[in-house]
Amino acid sequence: MAAQSYDLIVIGAGPGGYVAAIRAAQLGLKTVVVEREHLGGICLNWGCIPTKALLRSSEVFHLMERAKDFGLKADNFGYDLDAVVKRSRGVAGQLSGGIGHLLKKNKVAVVMGEATIPAKGKVSVKTDKGTEELTAKNIILATGARARELPGLEADGDLVWTYKHALQPPRMPKKLLVIGSGAIGIEFASFYNTLGADTTVVEVMDRVLPVEDAEISALAKKAFTKQGMTIMEKAMVKQLDRGKGKVTAHIEVKGKVEKHEFDTVISAVGIVGNVENLGLEALGVKIDRTHVVTDEYCRTGVDGLYAIGDIAGAPWLAHKASHEGVMVADLIAGQHAHPVKPESIAGCTYCQPQVASVGYTEAKAKELGYDIKVGRFPFIGNGKAIALGEPEGLIKTVFDAKTGELLGAHMIGAEVTELIQGYVVGRQLETTEEDLMNTVFPHPTLSEMMHESVLDAYGRVIHM
Repeated sequence: MAAQSYDLIVIGAGPGGYVAAIRAAQLGLKTVVVEREHLGGICLNWGCIPTKALLRSSEVFHLMERAKDFGLKADNFGYDLDAVVKRSRGVAGQLSGGIGHLLKKNKVAVVMGEATIPAKGKVSVKTDKGTEELTAKNIILATGARARELPGLEADGDLVWTYKHALQPPRMPKKLLVIGSGAIGIEFASFYNTLGADTTVVEVMDRVLPVEDAEISALAKKAFTKQGMTIMEKAMVKQLDRGKGKVTAHIEVKGKVEKHEFDTVISAVGIVGNVENLGLEALGVKIDRTHVVTDEYCRTGVDGLYAIGDIAGAPWLAHKASHEGVMVADLIAGQHAHPVKPESIAGCTYCQPQVASVGYTEAKAKELGYDIKVGRFPFIGNGKAIALGEPEGLIKTVFDAKTGELLGAHMIGAEVTELIQGYVVGRQLETTEEDLMNTVFPHPTLSEMMHESVLDAYGRVIHM
């Protein structure tokens, strides 16, 4: 069979790949997507979307527990874990089907199978019906990543889980160990802890959510501890002894090894880029610690070959992948492409309470040599937060004292994953403190705290 010719081949149909394909098709490029498993990738099927559905269920359950605080009565309530999981899978399934519709609507061809790149401009796809050969001047790698597994801590789906097992649990954990306190680990810890699991989180760094501002991390730890979690920082799981229905974890803390028993372990110790079996090394692609090395335009150094999303390195976020996909499609089509700036991408963690941030932390800004002004505003000073029954939280802003540039914003509390976009837009538009202070924020809203935090940085705060 003769090779099918395209303008662009996209390998991987996750949030980077499918978005790149749609944008390329909009620009008139004949485009095909190769996907080996599910349209929508890990994010839609096994990550961002189904975890948010689970967390919404636990959030509602938490509110039911607090019914009395709102003058309401809710007696003899509980949850059906199977039904919670079924809803989560249904949400993911609905959206995955929607991706197929969008690709078809935009006339993007889809080939389901395993791709390799035998030579520049050529892709060979092993499908259920045999092998398909594709050719194109341009190829985008969007193969994503998978959970990292450490020696001795490998998942078995029974006692030790990855995120995939945690999304379709065989049982409700009674005593749970979560290894790693990044976004994935903390979100699962929050979900299971809220539903009643005795939860312990072990973090090798000196604080939970270590990529966040230190002040926010400290507030998060305080909130998690108040909810009943055990937080072990500067600790490392050295060994897991698996028995019948139990796991004994050897945890090193301050040079001493402690033994703790659990019935379930979730390993959330990072990700590994899906770079194997593609033929990248033979093409001359440079790979650094399982991630493809690229320039700011996602070019790999091999003519016509680009890498976007998780395979191209941090930050490992779906929205970063999508925008890189659009940027590369624009570049290939001869449009004016805008590189994605990592420091202007928001990070969101959907635990209880939520955490969100963009830009530099206070410590990073100082490390980079900035003379800074820092503003803070607590949720307890906001009328909407009190009315919602969510008075715990903080919004923190960091400015360049010389220019007024917004260097970073950091939040913890109710709905901050929605609020953070205001500061993201501010950074994109190179907004100064004066612009933000002269912006009228609606009342009563949680967003007013964003205004007050800016005012506080310049000694003008009103409600504190």
